[in-house]
Amino acid sequence: MSMSNDEFDVVITLVSTVGVMVEAQGFEGFVDLRKHPSWWDGADSPQIGDRLHVVVLDDSRTPPRLSALQDDIEISRRARGGGP
Repeated sequence: MSMSNDEFDVVITLVSTVGVMVEAQGFEGFVDLRKHPSWWDGADSPQIGDRLHVVVLDDSRTPPRLSALQDDIEISRRARGGGP
C-alpha cells in the first residue's frame, strides 16, 4: 500500500487524454498529465512502457494520485524530513 509522500519507480500501463495509469510494486496509480514532465518542460509525451519516478500526492483516492514532477518530489522529501 502506498502512502502520501512515498516515492516509487513505475511503468506506464495506459495513456489517456487526461493522464496515465502506472503500475509499481503491486499497486496502480494515476498521473494527471499536468503532473507529467511533458506538460511543463517539453519532455517526450508519455508512452506505454515508459518508466517514471513518482511521488504519491494523495493516497486517499482510488487509484492514488501521483506526480512525476521534480518539484513535487522535492516537496515530499522535505515533508518526510529528507531534504533541505
